[in-house]
Amino acid sequence: MKKVVMVILNALVLFSCKNDTTPDASKQENTDVTVAGAKPLAVNNPVIKGKYTGDPAALVYKDSVYLYAGHDEAPNDFNFYKMNEWLVYSTADMVHFKEHPVPLKTTDFKWAKGDAWAAQVIERNGKFYWYVTVEHATIPGKAIGVAVSDSPTGPFKDALGKALITNDMTKQVSISWDDIDPTVFIDDNGQAYLYWGNQVCKYIKLKENMLEADGPVNVVKRLENFTEAPWLHKHGDWYYLSYAYQFPEKIAYAMSKSPEGPWEYKGILNELAGNCNTNHQSIIDFKGQPYFIYHNGATQPDGGSFRRSVCIDKLYYNTDGTMKRVVMTSEGIQ
Repeated sequence: MKKVVMVILNALVLFSCKNDTTPDASKQENTDVTVAGAKPLAVNNPVIKGKYTGDPAALVYKDSVYLYAGHDEAPNDFNFYKMNEWLVYSTADMVHFKEHPVPLKTTDFKWAKGDAWAAQVIERNGKFYWYVTVEHATIPGKAIGVAVSDSPTGPFKDALGKALITNDMTKQVSISWDDIDPTVFIDDNGQAYLYWGNQVCKYIKLKENMLEADGPVNVVKRLENFTEAPWLHKHGDWYYLSYAYQFPEKIAYAMSKSPEGPWEYKGILNELAGNCNTNHQSIIDFKGQPYFIYHNGATQPDGGSFRRSVCIDKLYYNTDGTMKRVVMTSEGIQ
């Protein structure tokens, strides 16, 4: 009897195997499970592979995204920033990036003496305004200048012939690098704002010409552990102020119903960037998908804090408007 039962059981197992409708794993593509024979996902981070790039800022214009970044030119035995120019790339799909000719250098600002630090471009009335961080030649400390172009890819030229913000205009802290990392935002009513700072976050209103302050310098109060790298954006009815938090830097953010605050701290958005002390973000919406653009120092063999690489991952919002913590990936955008 036992022998008969075993024969029947073996027959049932054989029949089940022959009629299994589970898809062949070797034929499945774009799976995130490691299976023998599966097609691996493309490694799209960093998105710029030919040069070291840091401090990314993105502009959505028409059907493309324009990615602006500082060019990290420091040799691998040089332990500080060496940055003399900014770069621009464009993409229509967030995967394939086209490099354009160098649009702006520190030498284009005759009143500056170097250091192409963090910057951002915005469009208004058909012109493109680029707010940059440089070292002032005659006023000690970092300064913010403005360049302008008729095209998002440049070339850009100095719009003022002088700095918009200099270190002697702000006295909240005694350091010489507190006037860095400008971010610019135009509200729905047409009012433009410029935020910037290190240790203390400051902002001014801008006149419609985008070249003059419209009122005094204001200080953002109660912004928890602010270090630098503010980025102002809007999603739905909420305004978001994200920024570098502590040091080494994470990215944190606050929310408000107004671009002038008051701001309510909401927590960490992005963890420490791999192999890099700094963390600098850009947040955009493109074709219905939010993106988080940042840099890290993970590119080997020579990547690090002064030889950074720009990466992109998707960003998601909760139903209450808060942002989900960003998951940094090697795959990036597929």
